[in-house]
Amino acid sequence: MKKFFAEFKEFITRGNVMDMAVAVIVGNAFKAIVTALVDNVIMPLISLAVGGLNFTEWKWVLTPAVLDEAGAVVTPEVAVSYGMLIQAVIDFLIVAFCIFVALKVVLAMQTKAKELFEKKVEEAAAAEEEAAPAETQEDILRDIRALLQAKED
Repeated sequence: MKKFFAEFKEFITRGNVMDMAVAVIVGNAFKAIVTALVDNVIMPLISLAVGGLNFTEWKWVLTPAVLDEAGAVVTPEVAVSYGMLIQAVIDFLIVAFCIFVALKVVLAMQTKAKELFEKKVEEAAAAEEEAAPAETQEDILRDIRALLQAKED
């Protein structure tokens, strides 16, 4: 049990937990934006396309509501609200698409940055190679002669 808590403590103290917490907060804020987009822009357009019905109110009534003489509800209706399910699916698809596009952009930027870094490294290596004078055959022979003379002494 001690090992479990030690591993948990290590997990919590890593920076990844903070990154994950920030991602959850930003994700919730993003979900609010997408929900507003779906509720206020996309779903009214879909409702207009299917005859002007409010899409979220689409339901299959299993048992209608029972009202008394005054019009008060005695027994509420029992219904399957499939319009809400369809809206949730559309909401999910939009969120998934937006995350997909955002990840594609981030990955493309990372790939471009990596390519630029590798290009800079290659350019630096080429510049260093050019800066170093190439040894001629005479320089090598001089070095060999100096080594042989040092060995004789």
